[in-house]
Amino acid sequence: MRVRSAPTAGLLALALLLGFPAGSPSGAAQAQERPVDLELVLAVDISGSVDEEEAALQRDGYVTALIDDRVVSAMGGGPFGAVAVTYVEWAGEDHQRVVVPWTLIGNREDARKFSDAIGSAPLSTARWTSLSGAIDHAATLFDGNGFEGVRRVIDISGDGVNNRGRPPSLARDEAVAAGITINGLPILNDRPNPWGGPAPIDLDRYYEENVIGGPGAFYIAARDFDDFAAAILSKLIREIAGIGSGAG
Repeated sequence: MRVRSAPTAGLLALALLLGFPAGSPSGAAQAQERPVDLELVLAVDISGSVDEEEAALQRDGYVTALIDDRVVSAMGGGPFGAVAVTYVEWAGEDHQRVVVPWTLIGNREDARKFSDAIGSAPLSTARWTSLSGAIDHAATLFDGNGFEGVRRVIDISGDGVNNRGRPPSLARDEAVAAGITINGLPILNDRPNPWGGPAPIDLDRYYEENVIGGPGAFYIAARDFDDFAAAILSKLIREIAGIGSGAG
């Protein structure tokens, strides 16, 4: 726990004498972080290869999975009885957007509110695919989020390989060194992208070699966007419960 003690009267008087406001961070006690079983970043691809129909299928997959009885049970079933989750959409190296901020989920009502917030957010897409940018951004979201998890996990889904920014393996290695696990959900889509480019080959192997990492890391591949809902459901149950590792 990172807890800062309140200043003594003498230090407070000195701060006022030097011109620092009494309510500045140097003169205020930090709030204690709430312990949770898991801190989870859901990082979702909205790059140009994901059209409106596919974006909607992805979004609906999360909305449905997060309120599934098995997922809700896993979220509230650990020693601390809750997890902290945030939902992020990403594309190019400079395009990452927090759609729903960090939220404590320990029961069905919590899960429903989080799911509804995802479902009501406007859909958008952007150009390029930067898995490294998504990982780098997601890794910054844990510090100062108000929670202290037994595990910290980035759950990243996408339908393409990295085409902007540094290699994703470098971002992965830095995140893993910081104590973060990265799990993947590659979407094996054979449809060409909107600019006529071919779909990536062996995307599941690419995720295994370049994206996932850390204790218990795994991926579950979706055969296509229609299969995404079933894949994310299986992945969330396994991820939240902290079960095993390897490919699925």
